[in-house]
Amino acid sequence: MTAYLVRRVLLMIPTLLFITVVSFVVMRLAPGDPVQLQTELNPRVSAEARERLIAYHGLDKPIHVAYFIWLRNVLTLDFGRSSAPDGRPVIEKIAERLPITLFINVISFVLVLGLAVPIGILSATRQGSWLDRLTTLYVFVGYAMPSFWLALLLMILFGVRLGWLPISGLHSLDAYRMGPFEYWLDFGKHLVLPVFIGVFGGLAGLSRYARSSMLEVIRQDYVRVARAKGLPETRVIYRHALRNALLPLLTIFGLSIPGFIGGSVIIESIFAIPGLGQLFYQSVLSRDYNLVMASLVIGAVLTMVGNLLADLSYAVANPQIRLGAKGGD
Repeated sequence: MTAYLVRRVLLMIPTLLFITVVSFVVMRLAPGDPVQLQTELNPRVSAEARERLIAYHGLDKPIHVAYFIWLRNVLTLDFGRSSAPDGRPVIEKIAERLPITLFINVISFVLVLGLAVPIGILSATRQGSWLDRLTTLYVFVGYAMPSFWLALLLMILFGVRLGWLPISGLHSLDAYRMGPFEYWLDFGKHLVLPVFIGVFGGLAGLSRYARSSMLEVIRQDYVRVARAKGLPETRVIYRHALRNALLPLLTIFGLSIPGFIGGSVIIESIFAIPGLGQLFYQSVLSRDYNLVMASLVIGAVLTMVGNLLADLSYAVANPQIRLGAKGGD
């Protein structure tokens, strides 16, 4: 098992390098650059000033030279400075925005995980019941409804017409005058709609995966044998069938980790939440190369870590895989 883990970690290094090469080349070949966006609407910028800006951002170097300079700096955790007017270090801007993005997405992920598995199990064990039909309808609606459209509808209903929930930001304008309880209550109200949007689509997909996986498992011979022995249905489902039904879901859970950033782009942009998703979206629009590359590296690392955690979870949930890995060592 240890040798397998070491091989997987070592394999992540060339994979990450390949991802950064492709991302760097595609980004540099895309039309527009930060200097162009900063100077094209300012007629007072001279040609000399433009050349100095190009040299300052490293755009005067060939792509391969610029990449190796960037890679050398990244190995020391130096992602450079943002090309935005503030010129702050990229690592500082990411560290400033990352906690709120992780907080919102961890809450959403825990809610999806805590609801999808029970809903999927109940739907599979009561196939054809009203609960199964209701969850099937919900899955179709959840898949078909765009998250940004649903967010706008909820903002109009609960924020504009009813006035129950805030529709932007993390705090009200007068939050600094509130007491501790009112302050955190106001913070919680601001999170209701973003968290609901994050849970709505994810719950539809994962609950369906859980249902399909459980249906496949309860049709296996060993489940029929357990029932034939007279074991209680709850013991058959939750002790014998559930562990094997969870195996396909582990991959889905692992691959959903990169969605912490990808899914936040839409939610944070719509609700004006100052998180990493909004920062990434703004950096793409402004051609902030260093900030875009840092966000892509974080997304790539999360993807590979998610795959690794999914494989390790397989070994924990399935003793046969764990014993096979030990035998390979």
